[in-house]
Amino acid sequence: MTGSHRTETRSGRRPTTYVFTVLLLAMVTSEVSGQRAAAQQNPTVTPNPASSEIAPRGQREAKDIAYGDWSKSCFRPAGAKMICRTSITGKFVTGQTATRLDIVEREGDGTARLQVFAPVGMYLPKPVKVAIDQGEAYLVPYTWCLTNACVAGIAADPKMVREMDSGQTLRLEFVDSNLLSLTTSLPLGQFAAVHKAAPAQVFEQDIDE
Repeated sequence: MTGSHRTETRSGRRPTTYVFTVLLLAMVTSEVSGQRAAAQQNPTVTPNPASSEIAPRGQREAKDIAYGDWSKSCFRPAGAKMICRTSITGKFVTGQTATRLDIVEREGDGTARLQVFAPVGMYLPKPVKVAIDQGEAYLVPYTWCLTNACVAGIAADPKMVREMDSGQTLRLEFVDSNLLSLTTSLPLGQFAAVHKAAPAQVFEQDIDE
């Protein structure tokens, strides 16, 4: 499907504050994830063997999750580099958000972060597994939680982003609190075009002097 692409630039307190909060949380995720990764590599940090040895008791596919289109939005803080997020959201038939996957990038950095918003009720010691097509799974540890969702995040190396650009399907695998493996697959067909295109929206931060 083809069509014209329109970039919308917005400024103002209410929408800017909202998007700033969302993107700021993405940045916090990056920092916390990096700290966790460093801690995991630190030999003085002792992992919990009981958590790592627990295996899922079964598996089920979440067939009641419907995914929307990929979208790209950016936020330009005053005097700082622009931050962009390419996202897709899956929802239950009730309209409630089930999961969301983001690729978050800062302008000019050449690096990216992948973050996954997990459904409620997941078993947090088990990382989320992310697999592109038939490739090997990436392990994405949980980094922080909100009241209605938990977020897993890792650095998305260029290889992962290239795989997403050329891939057809991305598979997410969670382990829930009943130790059942929950899987869901999202489409990648639109990802490359949206990821490489200009953002649909750019939010500017206004500073009152």
